[in-house]
Amino acid sequence: MAGLRRDPTARQVRLGTELRRLRASAGLTGREAAALLGVSSTQINQVESGLTGVSEKRLLRLAANYACSDGKLIDALVAMATDRTRGWWEEYRGLLPTSFLDLSELEHHATYRWDVDFLHVPGLLQTEDYARALFSHRVPALPLDDLELRVRHRMQRRVVVEKEETPYAAVVHEAALRIKVGGRAISRAQLARILELSEAAHITVRVIPFALEAFADITAAMVYAGGTVPALDTVVRDGPHGSLFIDSEAQLGLFRTLFRRVEAASLDPERSRDLIHTLTKEL
Repeated sequence: MAGLRRDPTARQVRLGTELRRLRASAGLTGREAAALLGVSSTQINQVESGLTGVSEKRLLRLAANYACSDGKLIDALVAMATDRTRGWWEEYRGLLPTSFLDLSELEHHATYRWDVDFLHVPGLLQTEDYARALFSHRVPALPLDDLELRVRHRMQRRVVVEKEETPYAAVVHEAALRIKVGGRAISRAQLARILELSEAAHITVRVIPFALEAFADITAAMVYAGGTVPALDTVVRDGPHGSLFIDSEAQLGLFRTLFRRVEAASLDPERSRDLIHTLTKEL
């Protein structure tokens, strides 16, 4: 097994979490798993904490010891364990909070993406001016260099919606579209950008209108990133101290249901574009 990591990424931690879940499902303790593999229980704990990597050979032995018969899940875990990608987000390491980088890596590997937002346009749909206006109102105020780093990072994240092989669906409340972030000109350009992106075959934008009655399913933003298998899906929500990554089976099922509810409550894509056109004319 490799040396200890000082600051494992969310993806590395997730691999360890999944291996721990497989062990727990097999009814084995860390000590028992270590004995079967011929290593110390400390090493098993380090792998399951994401503090050290695991080779394909040892991962396959662990899966066999845990009697895991889900071939697709095993293949996905092997891909995670052997991935050596150093994506564009690495240039921000040490410059931005690690949650920014973890989100970028998650998006890079996602097989599909769902966004729900009630107060702001989802980040992947934002224009540079809109993003800058948002970051400019942060409390406490960001130093100019930090603000520009965040804007540049957010603009680079848009590569996700440019990949035609990755379906993207956003459900946005009318309130988020009406709030004049940065003023009328910036808001108008932002709505135009959404309309432009919504024409792509792999992008779907739906709007929840003010006129909808009795809607109160969720009131906070949600990012849902599809994994290579459903067990590796991830939900990201904003918390008081940064982004919160959610991956428990029960929670993932809950958020899948919530997304389907807000999707069903929203206007269809064509009527959503009509509403956005109307809002643009009002500016």
